Amino acid sequence: MTFLSATLDRVKPSPTIAVTTKAAELKAAGRDIIALGAGEPDFDTPQNIKDAAIAAINAGKTKYTPVDGIPELKQAICAKFARDNDLAYTPAQVTVGTGGKQVLYNAFMATLNPGDEVIIPAPYWVSYPDMVLLAGGTPVTVEASLETKFKITAAQLEAAITPKTKWFLFNSPSNPTGAGYSWDELKALTDVLLRHPHVWVMTDDMYEHLAYGDFRFCTPAQVEPKLHDRTLTVNGVSKAYAMTGWRIGYAAGPEVLIKAIRKVQSQSTSNPCSVSQWAAVEALNGTQDYLAPNNAAFVRRRDLVVAMLNAAPGVVCPEPEGAFYVYPSIAGCIGKTSAAGRLIDTDETFATALLEETGVAVVFGAAFGLSPNFRVSYATSDVALKEACQRIITFCEGLT
Repeated sequence: MTFLSATLDRVKPSPTIAVTTKAAELKAAGRDIIALGAGEPDFDTPQNIKDAAIAAINAGKTKYTPVDGIPELKQAICAKFARDNDLAYTPAQVTVGTGGKQVLYNAFMATLNPGDEVIIPAPYWVSYPDMVLLAGGTPVTVEASLETKFKITAAQLEAAITPKTKWFLFNSPSNPTGAGYSWDELKALTDVLLRHPHVWVMTDDMYEHLAYGDFRFCTPAQVEPKLHDRTLTVNGVSKAYAMTGWRIGYAAGPEVLIKAIRKVQSQSTSNPCSVSQWAAVEALNGTQDYLAPNNAAFVRRRDLVVAMLNAAPGVVCPEPEGAFYVYPSIAGCIGKTSAAGRLIDTDETFATALLEETGVAVVFGAAFGLSPNFRVSYATSDVALKEACQRIITFCEGLT
């Protein structure tokens, strides 16, 4: 009889957290480290949001709240969906959790049975498959490619659906690639889903407001209203509002599903932080004026990183439509040897050698389900990005 749960054998620790931890350890030991692994804006939380949290503390709003969100926040979320996405929801169709990750996990725990399949386009956020596995389901990955700009096609989705498919998990703009599906590209996918009424749709729209240039964000239930009653639209305040540590995510969907999610949350964490909820009310209802200048900074950083990485021998870096990541291919580096004598046979060995030899921390592509690539988060200063990219160029120039 073993002490630890056999379920844990199905999952692995988060590679992004592992990279961030390793970089922090090296920095603490005195190494000059530039960490490009964490998906976290370097901007401070806007002052109006911090003021709302302080006001909540001073007003004594520090007690337990309803399990899945205060009424004021649910109303703000309904207003946001109507304003930004043309989606109509009532507060009874809204759930608030401790970050978007908990909302996704709650939904899987509330719906998955052994044998149920969840279609996940790859590259994917590292946690998606493991959340499915923890909930007893089976992740089914569908690989996109550099040639399709890291977006799957309608034909691929059609081929992946089986009688066991319960969910299609969709993320645009994407972590790790920054790829964003246009209205027409998404409509092609929703047309497939209309032909398979047993398949529900779970969208991770966390990077909605981080969309650049001519790209315009859209979400499945907005593109195809007929999917409204079998779609869980997930979002949060972490990325756009620089509130990663406040831990507020939310979702809207059919009331029967929201009730099931509430039941899971009631027996796990109970309510999200009360003060964070009041801060999120202000984030959604208050001024949005800082989104545009923040996005302008991200565009500038994206353009810098894309240009410099494409100057690195063996690296091909496509330009993403949104989020704050790039996902360059290192196919031209595989099989070569680093200046320190390390054979680069996988993207993991590339990332390890890059960290140890240059002090630049990135996340290897296998963690996201598609190799040989690596992910860079450009949510850090221009100065740090320029220095990191120059080190990557020098590292690649030294490969033989």
